[in-house]
Parts: sequence; C-alpha cells; structure tokens
Amino acid sequence: MEPGPPAAHRRHQPTEAGLTDKPDRGNATVCFPELRRGNIGMVVATQIARYVALDNPLPGWHSPEQAWAHTQGQLAWYKAMEAAGELAQVTDLQGLEAQVAHWNDPTIAQAGKPIGYVLSLEGADSLVSVEHVEIAYQYGLRAIGPGHYGPGRYANGTNATGKMGQLGLDLLKKMASLNIILDATHLCDDAFWQVMEHFDGPVWASHNNCRAIVDHNRQFSDEQIKELIGRKAVIGAVMDAWMIVPNWVRRQSTPVEMGLNLERVADHIDHICQLAGNAEHVGIGSDMDGAFGREQCPYDLTTISEMQSMAGVLRDRGYSETDVEGIMHGNWLRFLRRVWNR
Repeated sequence: MEPGPPAAHRRHQPTEAGLTDKPDRGNATVCFPELRRGNIGMVVATQIARYVALDNPLPGWHSPEQAWAHTQGQLAWYKAMEAAGELAQVTDLQGLEAQVAHWNDPTIAQAGKPIGYVLSLEGADSLVSVEHVEIAYQYGLRAIGPGHYGPGRYANGTNATGKMGQLGLDLLKKMASLNIILDATHLCDDAFWQVMEHFDGPVWASHNNCRAIVDHNRQFSDEQIKELIGRKAVIGAVMDAWMIVPNWVRRQSTPVEMGLNLERVADHIDHICQLAGNAEHVGIGSDMDGAFGREQCPYDLTTISEMQSMAGVLRDRGYSETDVEGIMHGNWLRFLRRVWNR
C-alpha cells in the first residue's frame, strides 16, 4: 500500500467533494479555521439525540439510553477538540471573562486561540431521567431546549402540539435549581406558554426567527417575542433559508432566485428590535452547522467567516455602533454575565 499524504495535508483536503448522499455535501460553511477567520471566538455547541417511539417516522433512537449514549459520544468529540487546542469549554463567569480576554489579546496569534463553547442540549429526550441533568451539569452542560422536532419525552416541539406532563415540569424545576438556561427554540406553542408559566430561571432562544415574516410554528409569534423580551432573553437570528423568506421549497428553491441575502435576515432582526423598542434582545444564532450549507443560506455567505458582513447591513439600516456591537456579540455576553453572576 502506498503511504497517504501527511496528516496536516489530509486535514485540509475537500473531503466532501463529489459526495451526493446529503443535499449540503460540498457546501459546508463552518469549520474551525473559518470561525477564526471571521473573528468568532465563542459559539453555542450542541448535543442532540432524539428518542422516537416505534411508530414515530422521525429519525432517532428507540430508547432514551441509546440517545444518551449518542450524546456522550458527541461530548467525547468536544473533549477531544479541547485536548487538541481547538475548543475551550466555558461554564461560568470566570471562564467567560478569561475566554473573552484571551480571544481579544493581540499578542496571541489567532490560529493558536481555542474557540470558546457553551454546551447546550437540543431536545431533552436523551436525558434518561431528571437525575441525569445533574450528571450533565457536572460535565459542563449549561443550556437545555426541552423539545426539538415532533413529540418529545419532556416537551413537544416543532410541528407538534400539547403541553408538558409531569416529567417536563420536573425537568424545569431541576434546571432552575442548577441555573441552567432554558432554550425556548423549537418548543411548540402549548409547551412554550407552559414553560413561561412554570420556569423562573434564565431563558434564551439560541436560533429562532419571526412568524410575522414566515408563518410557521417553528417561528415565534409577536406575542412570544414580547414574552421573551419581558424575560430579558436574547433571540438568535437563524440563517436557514426556509425560516428567512416565505414560500421556500426545500431542494427546489435557491437563495439567488428567492432574493435571500443578509438583508432578509436583517428583516427578522429589525422586527424583534421594533417590538422591543431597542436592540438588546437579538443576536446571531446562525445554525449554519445544522445540516445545511450554501444551498440553503443567504447567498452572500460563502462561509461562516463572512458573518461579519451583517454588521455593515445593520449600519446601513441606521443601527448605532453600540447596537451593532450588541447584536453581533454583546447581547449574548451581557446575557451570560447576568445569568452567571448569581
């Protein structure tokens, strides 16, 4: 067997070139070098594994234990990336300030800076029991979205209906006791309003857009946005095409033909700001590592590194430098500082 190229060379080859098994193959927008090139020094990183009953057509695992095992594999990958110097987990105020200072230190080469990450669980199905929240907290989990798509063990999500049962209510109590952030993203309307009634801990929405612009239950209604504003939440604007412009047809529409650029994302940001009367409750929540690529995001984003272009779009709309800084990163940092300074 002939020896392959050196590891450093293999790492930079376009390994998805020519693959067609998924629509986003070859269209990837997110990787560590591009995050650094775009001066993105912190992200919300996801664990996700859905439990599905045997009659549920959604993809997933048929037992919570299998789903839990899958999330532990994801955790192992994050830890391996920490060991490799690519990532640094951020779990508290001291770690947050250290990451911000390290990232902004001009004496350290950008290529040598680990990207900070706050670990979040998207859909709580993989928590075998409420007691598993304690285990997850110990390894660094700091945010939980109780639901994802369809019916869930703790809460129903996108395209589903119905309130949480006792298991979901017990989850809320445990999260509040540990000061874990509740991610309202993906909650169905019934669960959303139930959560707002029963949960007194910190709330954000990591990646969500506006129903007033794209009418779908995955989006927030104006009433939901106002509720989140009242809870001092930050809502992350999503870059997934079908959530940005109406009438998007998956696997048929293209960003160019639909006029989908960062201006259309700014429409959602502006809508939230108008409801709030300020620019303090919206940020960037791209979801650009969420199983779609250039075929399904704004056409003026080739990679995540170009996200900084959003600042110019906002300035052109009359947003002040303070507001732009808040939307681009400051609102998330202020939120975490408030939540972790308890």
